[in-house]
Amino acid sequence: MPELPEVETTCRGIAPHITGQRIRQVIIRQTRLRWPIPEDLPRLLQGRKLLSVARRGKYLLLSFHHGTLIIHLGMSGSLRLVKANTAAQKHDHFDLQLGNGRQLRLRDPRRFGAVLWTDQPVMNHPLLVDLGPEPLGDRFDGEYLHARGKSRRIPIKQLIMDSKTVVGVGNIYANESLFRAAIHPTRPSNRISYQRYLRLAEEIRNVLREAITQGGTTLRDFLNEDGNPGYFAQSLLVYGKSGEPCPRCGRAIRSKTIGQRSSFFCPGCQH
Repeated sequence: MPELPEVETTCRGIAPHITGQRIRQVIIRQTRLRWPIPEDLPRLLQGRKLLSVARRGKYLLLSFHHGTLIIHLGMSGSLRLVKANTAAQKHDHFDLQLGNGRQLRLRDPRRFGAVLWTDQPVMNHPLLVDLGPEPLGDRFDGEYLHARGKSRRIPIKQLIMDSKTVVGVGNIYANESLFRAAIHPTRPSNRISYQRYLRLAEEIRNVLREAITQGGTTLRDFLNEDGNPGYFAQSLLVYGKSGEPCPRCGRAIRSKTIGQRSSFFCPGCQH
């Protein structure tokens, strides 16, 4: 699933090419995504100028004078910039044709993504209003994380993957951050010291920054706006490496299901 680094990579990749462009045409080939694509989008967007592109959590926000297009990439989606005459393929469900002769194309094989419209303040949208702070923003640090976790008794991995606690720390990045911070993923959140929370928050930020720099992580489906994979997969230390030696101590990496997600950790380094 595209996570925060992949969505941020997409946002940065498409923004220079589509900001300020007018929409020449909206093409909807498949309305049935996670939620139906609004059928009146062609009427709402044709001829309108796209003012800005931003990200909130895993959502891309394309802003116009009269509202905002909300795009989520789901489990397998990607947004790509292609020439206007590029033939659509099987899983290409949605296009924005732009005045510069290019089009922004949503490809989503599993159809768990979303293309939605709101004419209200976008941050009040039900999908966005309860989201926690951005992990790379000023509101997120170890003090905040400690305050959220000290009175709860859930595994720390579930705490940092809760989008109401902090957005965008998906499974891959939670595993890697906890390894770097030397914290076992099942450790109860109320049994972690303030100092360890400071380190964990910093490692979350470090992992996400590195992943963004390398264009995200490609394990199966993700491709960036030019159709290229992300390269952070080459830097993973524990994720997907069950049975391989720990890069620190040499003990075998173990795996365990936590909150219905696969978790990878070193039984020697993480406690």
